Amino acid sequence: MGNKDLLLNIARRWRRTPALLLLLSTFAFGQAHDAVDWVNPYIGTGSGKIGYGGTMPFVTPPFGMTNWTAQTRQNRLSVVSYKYEDNVIQGFMGTHQPAIWMGDYGYVTVVPQIGELQTAPEARQMHFSHTDEITRPDYYSVWMTAKDGSRVRAEMTATERCAYMRFTFPKGSKGRVLIEASRPGVAGGADIDAAKHEITGYNPDRTDRGLGPFALPNFNGYFAAEFRRSWTNAKTYGAGSAGSHGAYAEFGEGEVVEVRIGTSFLSVDQARENLHKEIPEWNFEGVQKKLRAKWNDKLSRVSVEGASDDQKKIVYTGIYHALLYPRIFSEYGRYYSAFDDKVHQGESYTAYSIWDTFRAENSMITLLAPERVPGMITALLQNYKEGGWMPKWPNPSYTNIMIATHADSLIAEAVAKGITGFDKKTAWDAVYKDAMTPPDGDTTRRWLDREPHTPYEGRGGLTYYKQLGYIPTDKTDEAASRTIEDSYDDWCVAQIAKALGRQKDYEFFLKRSLNYQHLYNPALSLMNGRTSDGKWAPIGGTRDNPGNRSVSGWTEGDAWVYTWGAFHDLPGMVDLMGGADKYNAKLDQHFTGKHNIHSNEPSHHYGYLYDYSGEPWKTQAKVREIANAEYANQPSGIDGDDDCGQMSSWYLFTAMGFYPVNPASGEYMIGSPMFSKFALRVANGKTFTMRAKNNSAANVYIQSASLNGKPLNRPVVRYSDIMQGSNLEFVMGPKPSKWASEWRGTPVGH
Repeated sequence: MGNKDLLLNIARRWRRTPALLLLLSTFAFGQAHDAVDWVNPYIGTGSGKIGYGGTMPFVTPPFGMTNWTAQTRQNRLSVVSYKYEDNVIQGFMGTHQPAIWMGDYGYVTVVPQIGELQTAPEARQMHFSHTDEITRPDYYSVWMTAKDGSRVRAEMTATERCAYMRFTFPKGSKGRVLIEASRPGVAGGADIDAAKHEITGYNPDRTDRGLGPFALPNFNGYFAAEFRRSWTNAKTYGAGSAGSHGAYAEFGEGEVVEVRIGTSFLSVDQARENLHKEIPEWNFEGVQKKLRAKWNDKLSRVSVEGASDDQKKIVYTGIYHALLYPRIFSEYGRYYSAFDDKVHQGESYTAYSIWDTFRAENSMITLLAPERVPGMITALLQNYKEGGWMPKWPNPSYTNIMIATHADSLIAEAVAKGITGFDKKTAWDAVYKDAMTPPDGDTTRRWLDREPHTPYEGRGGLTYYKQLGYIPTDKTDEAASRTIEDSYDDWCVAQIAKALGRQKDYEFFLKRSLNYQHLYNPALSLMNGRTSDGKWAPIGGTRDNPGNRSVSGWTEGDAWVYTWGAFHDLPGMVDLMGGADKYNAKLDQHFTGKHNIHSNEPSHHYGYLYDYSGEPWKTQAKVREIANAEYANQPSGIDGDDDCGQMSSWYLFTAMGFYPVNPASGEYMIGSPMFSKFALRVANGKTFTMRAKNNSAANVYIQSASLNGKPLNRPVVRYSDIMQGSNLEFVMGPKPSKWASEWRGTPVGH
């Protein structure tokens, strides 16, 4: 037995403190102080003073198809599988739930247990403490306490579509591993093959099945679980009952049981094939090392200096969160489409939280994982061909969650950044349909939030938008927000048209992108919804006012949140408000009145808005303030749903010193760099480096800046600058300066 195996055996058999286990596992794996060590998967998993991020401590590779986590509670809409405050574990779950307010589908749960057979989650759960838990992107371990006081250890690592688990049962107790295929009320099932030491099964559940236009009779999540050793007994349970369905295998006393699980959306055979491709050998440490190497490849592309340990953990955990979604949905050249219920050839992705992630997370992917972008865009275009439209929030089919058609922005951003590898003709057809074709029943529906069994929503209210230049609040829910966000998407379609040489289309959509101006109420100096007769709608109250969606027309916000929402034309907004002084005064009022809600995405760019109006020093102070108040290295360290990495991406960009206010423009507005150095190695092998001299918690203000040794007097850095491996340098100080205060952007149409 080698030294590593010896130490691991000690760690498994001694059943001592987690500190000892962590120390031993570090020595055994020979992996100390690499980038993975800076990831804290607990961030966002708990509630507290800052907020609740709704994240889970996943063991999974970047963009993994199936994410694996301890299940401390049964997930459902608005509840995820792991919550930091819980002290029980009900099993270990292969989940596809991408966000707290989205549903799961095709999941599978693996449960180690001793004593009498228990299948119900509350009956089978065991207690645990976080002091007995190790959680990393590449490895999870926990000691759980059974009802008789004995302890069971679980370990887990993973690949893109599979998991490898190892359970250590106490001496004197027979171990059992239960595979839960489906929950009560869901017609799943399981089968046993004793000769292969294998349990297989399927789960047709989709928690979001009530949303969107399609029933999917062919949908199933499949699994194939293989055990390393033979069992003493194995049976299925739940067949023909209203309870859960699955199977279990029983083993001798005090054994270490290893099981590897493949998942698929194609078939049991494909789940088995995925398993044999990704975990061909019984080598837990080997699988774990490969997963760690995958994460280190991405995480090590970033290096920071001048950051505290807590800040470094926020940064690297932010990268981890930003690279979880969209998730791969194809399986070695084939994929199941939830848009026509058929199997196709090609590459596919799902779990795009587009209304959230088009703002910054997608831009972060173009920097950290640009090799994925062509496939991600192609997947949206395949959805268009198979279902008729690009989706807003595929999970894995249409859900009609949120407003506008911001897949247009993802395509425009890819085009602006010179990313190729997708069919531009199909892309044009898709965005043109978004912009010009109203959804079915557009004038007979209000398009309520989460309205069940509706046709695909597209740009709800587009009929009125084309007729009136805005969407009226008395005809369509969330009309004011839709008008503003549709205007941005029109700008994106215009940029795509320009790149493809479609000049007339470019001019048409560029002009129509100014429709947001029809909602500006000069008497209030705020955006204001309108009714179909042209009158002003009630302005509305706070974000949670019940009348905001239907009466005032806002989406998860209010007039203050959406007044600066047309981020494709903020220079035009300065003019619309009567000049920079009035714009700044109103923006001051926005912040002093505590209208900024950083916990939700429409406010994410607000700290950067002073860059457009000659007071960039206010942006510098504000973004530092937000970053320090809304993020922390603790379980409650994200203020609001992380939304598939969007909240985390805001912090990453802000730490670098800039943010993509208009993500499809390829430009980043400069804020206040948080550290003395932030280096990013991009895909072409070059390294973009940001340095901030005299940087500190007090020195938040930029005194001067240079790009590649030349003075930089605009608060803008471009994607091309980053990809060229430029050197961006700031000199920081404790007092505001006039740096970049003369810069103004160009309004749309000028």
